Amino acid sequence: MLLGDIIAQLDDEAVAAEALLRLDDLVLLGRVREAAGRDQILPGEYAARAVRLFSDAATDEDWVTMIGIMSQTTEPGIACLRRMVEFALEPRGGVHACGHGH
Repeated sequence: MLLGDIIAQLDDEAVAAEALLRLDDLVLLGRVREAAGRDQILPGEYAARAVRLFSDAATDEDWVTMIGIMSQTTEPGIACLRRMVEFALEPRGGVHACGHGH
């Protein structure tokens, strides 16, 4: 599957919500739920916004790192979402996955 296809799928809130559960990372899921709660959105919507934020704001180095991580797994879509959510949870310049600063 091509990276563009993965991103297009993860941009869908329902797909992103399902993929969050497949991460099998309760700590990360808890962080997403907490951030989503602050923004008064569902975790799947937060994850989909994280995908858009990464697509819009990630540096070339961020992309290279993510592609490297994806190349080392049998589930590149899950690895992609994990990296994008982690990116969104660590805001740069005060911008969160919800699209505004807090």
